[in-house]
Amino acid sequence: MINMTNFLSFQIHGGGIGDGVAANLESLLVFIEGLSGKTPPEMFSAILPGIAELENIHPLFVHYPIAFFTAFFLLDVIGALAKKAKWRYVASCLLYLGTVAAAFTVVAGLFAADSVEHGEDVHEIMERHEHIGIAVLSLSLFLSAWRLKQWGLHSKSGNTLFLCLAGFLCVLLSLGADLGGLMVYQYGVSVKTVSNSEISSEGASMQPEQKQDNPELNSNADNHSGHDHGGHGHGGHNHGGHSHGGHSHTH
Repeated sequence: MINMTNFLSFQIHGGGIGDGVAANLESLLVFIEGLSGKTPPEMFSAILPGIAELENIHPLFVHYPIAFFTAFFLLDVIGALAKKAKWRYVASCLLYLGTVAAAFTVVAGLFAADSVEHGEDVHEIMERHEHIGIAVLSLSLFLSAWRLKQWGLHSKSGNTLFLCLAGFLCVLLSLGADLGGLMVYQYGVSVKTVSNSEISSEGASMQPEQKQDNPELNSNADNHSGHDHGGHGHGGHNHGGHSHGGHSHTH
């Protein structure tokens, strides 16, 4: 099946970018041509195979609050120290975008918690992850309202308190992200496993191609098959009437 992973890809093991621009362009054209005749769901699976395999859309949103809130905090701190009003204005926009993204992320996460299969060992972690996510959203809404109303931000104490809460927001964000990674990478939540039979069949299909790509290995294998090991024949092994399967020694 042709999908987006089959063209314009780096050769991870061989180095370089594919087989050149012409080959990559040809692969792209073949991919586009292969889309014709497919149904809309099949086209979606071919273009975005990763998203098509998702059990829920929560993973699509989690990166945006992390990016927006982290950039907001860093830019706001630098703008405050350097007394750059424009930098702080941009930081405000990032805060608002992060708050909107956090809202979508939390809602998607609540739906995901009810749809993803998990055991008791994961349930407690998931509950903590959920509570931290709601805390991040609540604090970001509060900071956004504070920033819009400019409550005491012109005073040194009010500005310091705002930056401290913004830093605490990033700490909560990191704790929530850590628990999310723990559920996925330690407990395999929402991760599809590959059966041993699928791995074996895939490995078997790869062997002819690997042998074809390594003529030197094939040559060594052919020479080894005709090699005589010190005059020992590989038949039955007789020592005074005793049979040893594998080698035949004449005494």
